[in-house]
Amino acid sequence: MKILAISDVHANENQGLYDYLKKNNLDLIIVSGDITNFGPLEFVKYFLNKLSAYGTTVLAIPGNCDPEEVKREIDSSNAINIHNDVFEYKNLVIYGFGGSNPTPFDTPGEMDEDTLYKSIKSLMDSRDIEVVKKATDDFAHGKIPILITHAPPKDTDSDKIENGAHVGSESVKKIIEEYAPRINLCGHIHEAKAFDMIDDTTIANPGMLENGYGTLIEIDDDNNIIANFVKLE
Repeated sequence: MKILAISDVHANENQGLYDYLKKNNLDLIIVSGDITNFGPLEFVKYFLNKLSAYGTTVLAIPGNCDPEEVKREIDSSNAINIHNDVFEYKNLVIYGFGGSNPTPFDTPGEMDEDTLYKSIKSLMDSRDIEVVKKATDDFAHGKIPILITHAPPKDTDSDKIENGAHVGSESVKKIIEEYAPRINLCGHIHEAKAFDMIDDTTIANPGMLENGYGTLIEIDDDNNIIANFVKLE
């Protein structure tokens, strides 16, 4: 199984992405938020439908720079809106939550850390299985839990801005520590293209799409996971 994750489109197309999709067969494309830059709203459906036209299932969440109406635009496209929702695909259980912790820029998709934590926790606990304590309980059912967020977890390489400060979400970090998903695909911090680990969870931020990279997740039949950054060209 092959999954390509991109983030922070900000209404800027990247021809390298389309070239990559022409040449590679994928199972899923995941867009981890900031599809627009405070709009335009019409870009959402246009872009997501263009991705879907390559015959791959597309999942998307909004980011902090996406107006509230972007959720509606995702719903009206050929992509699947997984914000505050759970999507199962083959042996994957994918939990999605968009938006971010507060920033200095007063963007429309921000929320306080307490709201962010309680919202994601409620989502993680919503799975209708016998024991809902950790996302890793899905392993007993042959499932791989993946958490898709826009905000990266705090104090990781994936949330570090140019001056070295960590500006990610304490709530996302806490959720990962408590629920232990196998992978957290995130974005938000454009310059923080990085892999990191929290315990056994792989954290991957591909950076801003304009910079020309995506995260490629490959999962074999034994549920082994290989994650790499790929140049989109």
